[in-house]
Amino acid sequence: MALCSIFCPRIPLRFRPKPISPFLSKPLFSLSYRVYSSLQSTKDELGTVSIGFLGMGIMGSPMAQNLITAGCDVTVWNRTKSKCDPLVGLGAKYKSTPEEVTATCDLTFAMLADPESAIDVACGKNGAVFGISSGKGYVDVSTVDAASSMLINKKIKDTGALFLEAPVSGSRKPAEDGQLIFLTAGDKLLYEKASPFFDIMGKSRFYLGEVGNGAAMKLVVNMIMGSMMASFAEGILLSEKVGLDPNVLVEVVSQGAINAPMYSLKGPSMIKSVYPTAFPLKHQQKDMRLALGLAESVSQSTPIAAAANELYKVAKSYGLSDEDFSAVIEALKAAKSREA
Repeated sequence: MALCSIFCPRIPLRFRPKPISPFLSKPLFSLSYRVYSSLQSTKDELGTVSIGFLGMGIMGSPMAQNLITAGCDVTVWNRTKSKCDPLVGLGAKYKSTPEEVTATCDLTFAMLADPESAIDVACGKNGAVFGISSGKGYVDVSTVDAASSMLINKKIKDTGALFLEAPVSGSRKPAEDGQLIFLTAGDKLLYEKASPFFDIMGKSRFYLGEVGNGAAMKLVVNMIMGSMMASFAEGILLSEKVGLDPNVLVEVVSQGAINAPMYSLKGPSMIKSVYPTAFPLKHQQKDMRLALGLAESVSQSTPIAAAANELYKVAKSYGLSDEDFSAVIEALKAAKSREA
């Protein structure tokens, strides 16, 4: 599958309007400009784009909060209503179904846990497709496989609305800090209209062409990340086994050519066997599984990722699904115990 990678940098600070509040941590993107498109507001001459957000989990909640803080008109939904309450307290509106959200909003984002949930929320009973209509937009920022994304795309496009897949690279902290990376594909017009909101929630965005490319890129990225974490866990345990201080290992790795932010971030807690959840292990294993399926579909060998996936499956079997994906080290500890 050919991937067209077009990097779109953040707008320079000197061109951004200043926040209306001194408490805003990021510059406010003015949403009161004239919109000469199908997303034009009818509230007044300048108007604002009304934003819907479906899914208030570890990622969705801080993403929606950043939009609210930036002054956006946001309507939220979640299967468990109580997860929406803090956002309503910040000024968001609430609707009881995805259908109601898309019926009342110009542009709707969806952040769901897996392909099944993404499809159900978009196409199931009282789903988004039943409220959306021509001139509106639906942006799925969930991590799903290409086939699921294409299915949602078709259902949305059949209503006359626009669709964009935009899975994110980043976990809880980048979501909270507005430092996500958006991997988008689909309707270019919708990409252009959604870009100011991507820039509120993230630090960069890529437009990758046709639907499916964004999903594929995200799976490749998470496959690499999952394999790296499994190897890092092996290194920590090996350093301990040969009498080295694993804390020093983390320092050495963090200063060398193989450094990645997650090593210094997660290494100390892994050494203490503590795994505060930023990206649940069950989601990492799901992404590994989907990435292996993608590789199989194009006859690409991925033996390292396949081996890492088995470790995540073992960790899940030990009840670690909701722990951070760095808890994969526990699968290796269990293997060491059996060998002893």
